[in-house]
Amino acid sequence: MKLLLTSGGVTNPSIHSALVQLLGKPIAECHALCVPTAQWGHPMCGPTSVRGFVAAEPGFQYLSGLGWASLGVLELTALPTIGAERWVPWVREADVLLVDGGDATYLCHWMRESGLADLLPSLPHLVWVGVSAGSMVMTPRIGTYFVEWPSAPDDRTLGVVDFSIFPHLDAFPTNTLADAERWAADIGVPAYAIDEQTAIKVVDGVVEVVSEGQWKKFGS
Repeated sequence: MKLLLTSGGVTNPSIHSALVQLLGKPIAECHALCVPTAQWGHPMCGPTSVRGFVAAEPGFQYLSGLGWASLGVLELTALPTIGAERWVPWVREADVLLVDGGDATYLCHWMRESGLADLLPSLPHLVWVGVSAGSMVMTPRIGTYFVEWPSAPDDRTLGVVDFSIFPHLDAFPTNTLADAERWAADIGVPAYAIDEQTAIKVVDGVVEVVSEGQWKKFGS
């Protein structure tokens, strides 16, 4: 699977170009599934923000509002109750999964419970575009700093990539470079702090930072 791991979405021409390259065709010809699941695990999210995402409202112009050929919703919490024979074809037919932010540990839990985590390795054509927690879920750990779901057993996530991500660099008072440095000191793996104008592209294990903003790598 091809990954575009962002903090704030497809926010500038460089990230947009990287996305089109991963898709292999124009965005207007691609069929997308929105994954809002992470939002339910975070206290700052809820029905209004989920609706904004899946309806491609103006605040989501950098993810669901990019002009896709079609938008569908893949709610992971529902999948275990309907059977793989229904939902697996939906994923196989999609060009891209748009995975919004929220709590990465909650998203990780439902990716495993639904079976999506096990399915993804068999989908080399699929592009995963993550925002915030939708990117962090692919890392080995997110750090207790970012765990908001009370039922999370720890801060571990899927480990599809071998680095961690500190998102929203300088977007919030608690996401300064100094905060990122303290977080990185305890994370135990290489890590990147990225702002809203930065993405990390991963194809066949090759990592490339795409940025028109600020970012920093910690560790080797």
